[in-house]
Amino acid sequence: MRDIPGAWRRAAAGAGLIGPDGVARPTIFAEMSALAAQTGALNLGQGFPDEDGPDEVLEAARSAISRGVNQYPPGRGIPDLLSAVAEHQHRFYGLTLDPAREVLVTAGATEALAATLLALVDGPDDEVVVFEPHYDSYAAVVALSGARLVTVPLRWPDFQPDLDRLRDAVTDRTRIILLNDPHNPTGAVFDAEVRREIVALAERHDAFIVTDEVYEHLVFGEPHVPIATLPGAWDRTVSLSSGGKTFSTTGWKIGWATGPADLIDAVLAVKQWLTYVNGAPFQPAIAAGLRLPDAYFAGVADALRAKRDLLGEGLRAAGFEVSVPSGSYFTVVDAAPLGATDAAEFCRALPHRAGVVAIPLTAFASPERRAQYATLVRFAACKRVEVLQEAASRLSSLAR
Repeated sequence: MRDIPGAWRRAAAGAGLIGPDGVARPTIFAEMSALAAQTGALNLGQGFPDEDGPDEVLEAARSAISRGVNQYPPGRGIPDLLSAVAEHQHRFYGLTLDPAREVLVTAGATEALAATLLALVDGPDDEVVVFEPHYDSYAAVVALSGARLVTVPLRWPDFQPDLDRLRDAVTDRTRIILLNDPHNPTGAVFDAEVRREIVALAERHDAFIVTDEVYEHLVFGEPHVPIATLPGAWDRTVSLSSGGKTFSTTGWKIGWATGPADLIDAVLAVKQWLTYVNGAPFQPAIAAGLRLPDAYFAGVADALRAKRDLLGEGLRAAGFEVSVPSGSYFTVVDAAPLGATDAAEFCRALPHRAGVVAIPLTAFASPERRAQYATLVRFAACKRVEVLQEAASRLSSLAR
């Protein structure tokens, strides 16, 4: 195989996908999903629901297709979705946005993240501070941007950072503090003290804050608090979210970025050369979803909380030590009580031992930090109740 030079290698290396032989490897998600297919195991690895979203949202997409909403939408997004996002931010968080200047529709939050980092990073001297373990695309895009990734570890079992280590990580070289709250892969919701410290450090070192909030409505305690609502945060913050998790439409890839007009203009300047636009008939459907009554949003959180509790009970019965998540799809466990010393090898064996697929937390960590998470494993609770019940039954064999 030819050795093809290019930025792709930085991105793959950043995500930990270059092997010792220099060859790119598939992601852990691809590997584990293939293992699930080969063994017939239940896939609690990759975080996507196995149920459709609300009828009102699905019907709005069908209606849009029938009405001919099938060509390029405007570059910033259809006006109705821009307005719906602005309405949503005011309704839930008290933020007042100009939909024409302070909202941008993207191809999911993943594109919003890539466009934002590529727009705001200004060279190899810049640093991006990220909490670790982190969603795998963060390291890949930071590497693609040419910036240096600086990580702050989250600590088992509550997955909050040490504030002294956060202060040490943020310096005058920090261009962006990248926050994912609620957090994937750990299920943590950051303490108010952590959020306040992030804003204070960003002000002190003149850094931007980029916040990934795709699980904003999937929290199990107090309502989500966007960091952009904190004093001093708005002018330097780009907030990212999407409809995929809230409305169980992950395949539609409709996301958005919100923030001050000058920052959104900068993101648009990059985004327009990526996908340009996407998902014309899905945009009015997500707008309809964002306008659903409060009972819908409370209901999706309640339903996922019940699934979290069901999965957690099964994991404890199987012998795992469980970190109780405060939000998101995910529950992290320690497999050490079951004899695990290497989470990746444990997960490769689990489909054969118990007929269930999970993801090692080490897949979300840099090589130098993997020892800290060596026996931790992530399970996804965003599946049908009967699937979670069957998974719990299968995992009970581990306790025997």
